[in-house]
Amino acid sequence: MRPEDIDGAAGAREALMGGCEAHGVDYIFGLPRNQRLVGAIGRERRKAASEARRTGRPARRFREFTYRTRSSGIRTRRVVAKAEQTGDKANPRFLITSVAARDWPARALNEELYCARGEMENRIKEAQLELFSDRLSAHAFRVNQLRL
Repeated sequence: MRPEDIDGAAGAREALMGGCEAHGVDYIFGLPRNQRLVGAIGRERRKAASEARRTGRPARRFREFTYRTRSSGIRTRRVVAKAEQTGDKANPRFLITSVAARDWPARALNEELYCARGEMENRIKEAQLELFSDRLSAHAFRVNQLRL
């Protein structure tokens, strides 16, 4: 598969990535799946499905490849793909990032760096539910602390 065969992200995401790159800011964004992205990880999906059937447990496989939007075609970027199989359900996910593979290999980037953000969001939601707070949207930490 050629990078230019993969559908591009929305124009807003392209502008945001370009802005980050212009200012030396690393990023990791979720990339909406499409048939071409899913097709790029066909082998990993089959291996994950086979392992999940064999063990009865969820299975994950990771792959990375370069990506270039059709619309801009300006720059290739790193995509980290996760082929996950839980029971009989496939759950492919894709990230696009400027973070170097030598610094964060595919699996670590997904599980340790990107998913940590989701875990933080879960803790915030727990605090809101358990402490009956509905808004923690102030810019100052102390204001949000007072609201809690």
